[in-house]
Amino acid sequence: MLYQIYETQRALMEPFADFAQAASKLYSTPMSPLGKTSLSQRVSAGYDLLYRLGKDYEKPTFGLQTIEVDGTNIAIHERVEIDKPFCELRRFKRFTDDIHTLTQLKGQPAVLIVAPLSGHYATLLRDTVKTMLKDHKVYITDWKNARLVPLSEGEFHLDDYVNYVQEFIRHLQGIYGNCHVMSVCQPTVPVLAAVSLMASRGDLTPLTMTMMGGPIDARKSPTAVNNLAMNKSYEWFESNVIYKVPSSFPGAGRRVYPGFLQHTGFVAMNPNHHAKSHYDYFQDLIKGDDVGAEVHRKFYDEYNAVLDMDANYYLETISTVFQDFKLVNGTWNVRGVDGKIELVKPQDISQTALLTVEGELDDISGSGQTRAAHDLCTGIPTSQQQHYEVQGAGHYGIFSGRRWREMVYPEVKAFIKAHSQVAAASTPSTTTPATPAALASPAPVATVAEKPEAPAPVARKATARKPAAQKA
Repeated sequence: MLYQIYETQRALMEPFADFAQAASKLYSTPMSPLGKTSLSQRVSAGYDLLYRLGKDYEKPTFGLQTIEVDGTNIAIHERVEIDKPFCELRRFKRFTDDIHTLTQLKGQPAVLIVAPLSGHYATLLRDTVKTMLKDHKVYITDWKNARLVPLSEGEFHLDDYVNYVQEFIRHLQGIYGNCHVMSVCQPTVPVLAAVSLMASRGDLTPLTMTMMGGPIDARKSPTAVNNLAMNKSYEWFESNVIYKVPSSFPGAGRRVYPGFLQHTGFVAMNPNHHAKSHYDYFQDLIKGDDVGAEVHRKFYDEYNAVLDMDANYYLETISTVFQDFKLVNGTWNVRGVDGKIELVKPQDISQTALLTVEGELDDISGSGQTRAAHDLCTGIPTSQQQHYEVQGAGHYGIFSGRRWREMVYPEVKAFIKAHSQVAAASTPSTTTPATPAALASPAPVATVAEKPEAPAPVARKATARKPAAQKA
């Protein structure tokens, strides 16, 4: 019922938001007589703020058209590699006609970025993707809004999340021989489970796992987010935050945790900050500070765009991660696509290097929660484990913004590069190096994502790799 009331209220607000937008433009346009009045700037700013408070925020786009690598512009083509009922594996394919750059980029490692399914869209990691593209072949999980998934597609469980991750890893391994995995926030838990299950079966596991700001052990330094999940019962969540999608959407009738409730929770964590941000935006409009106003718009266009999560996935995450702590207690069983139930055993991972990243001021995943992965992955040699704490960084600062680009990314890049070199040195080459003539394709634009067909994956020895410093 609450969801239907919310949608009714949103529909009623829509014409008022459109009116506010039109009025704002009317008072700010120099050609309009109203735009020449003494209070026109202030009235326009007020209407603009009203419009942004009342508008509906749709899913943003990544909008990555080009990047610059060593002074060369690289074209980016975004495409869906695998389309699953609840997720798209999105690939950012790079193109260039510069032979030297092409040769350089072809040999770069492939990275699967697993974006969080916790209310916001994968575009929240736009800065992460853009930065990673300079030195890596990048794929990302783009989770779908559950209210747009018809009931005929079935339910989505936490086990399905783990199975999706395994499928995507195998897809990259099939193309490149192997890959690296980076998880940001919520997916650190299912990614660790996915790699653990692969290791337990004796499957080829990723070369590295980079885990950033995630609740591996939510008992450590609990935050307000953790406390809410821990202090309320499973039944409370099921009764108070789960609603059915209204009939106006393709997923009508699906039980979900609505995105608007998640957004309300985000704002409630720091209401004074958001109120001040909107007031500053109003002042920027009055002063004519277009740069400051555009920064505000870009942030809230992303922040206010939220998605619904399938109720089964949401409730199982609450239970598994924040109440029963099944991962750290060794009691988490996952049902695979074949119906077989397997116990998650992180200690079985031995051939995947581990990097954990935490923000000093993270108020969503507290200090020590991500680092706890090292205590679980006892089969990984200590020389292949690394932890990095980002001084002065909050939760978003470890994967977006200046601290991500200047402090975190160099560490991630070096870690991935070092272990890519170790893997290359231990794997005999079975391909013939391309000659300059072969690289000089007659096509005017060449893709850097394509490479000679990868040989069958070579099982790495069960011996510890040499420390990264010896290979740097």
